[in-house]
Amino acid sequence: MSTPTSRRVGRPRVQKRPAGGLAPRDEVLAAAAELFTAHGYTATSTRTIAERAGLRQASLYHYFDGKEAILAELLEGTVRPSLEVARDLVSRTEEDPEARLWALCHSDAALLCAGPHNLGALYLLPEVRTERFADFHRIRSALKSCYAELLAATEPGTGLAADDLALRADLLFGLTESVILIRRAEPDRDPRTLAVATADAALRVAGVPQRSLARLRREGQLLLAAQNQGVSCRSGPASPA
Repeated sequence: MSTPTSRRVGRPRVQKRPAGGLAPRDEVLAAAAELFTAHGYTATSTRTIAERAGLRQASLYHYFDGKEAILAELLEGTVRPSLEVARDLVSRTEEDPEARLWALCHSDAALLCAGPHNLGALYLLPEVRTERFADFHRIRSALKSCYAELLAATEPGTGLAADDLALRADLLFGLTESVILIRRAEPDRDPRTLAVATADAALRVAGVPQRSLARLRREGQLLLAAQNQGVSCRSGPASPA
């Protein structure tokens, strides 16, 4: 996500924001995340975002050149943290690849469910298909490639032809991201339970036998516990208090 800055450039604020500790740029992102997911991207104007962030509309344009730029920043922020986790797990070649795959699916699902706003629900907006969002798609494709690399290293994956491996990786990635739809339908569902269930199901899709799941789950949890606990979530910036 964007690095908070203490610079105060632009016009004075329209209204006093609650004391959330966010710099103005991050307040814009937090406000947009809330409004896009609550009211829809098309129905949200830059003026509404600026007002929600406590800024004048002209001040918002100091940080972003328009609504598309705000959405692009939010969406890229939903995949960068997961890509960092994925690359770390791919590099741990001394660990069981099945356990690393479980850890990636669990971490990714948990991150998708953890934030205050379900930004993943915006992935399918028609606007996201345009060139303006090329960086988001590039980062997301790199994340999916990590899924495929870990899958290829598993015992079931080593026997798959290239086309079958690509299809199975697509299924694993889609299964993990399906928590976006579950969260939208049932926002109060426990994200921890959902993340474990998703990772277990992903290994079954990968071809791991049921009898191995308990051991791989334990190993995957140990891998996650060893990682940096300060990873940002894929669901966007935290709302100001």
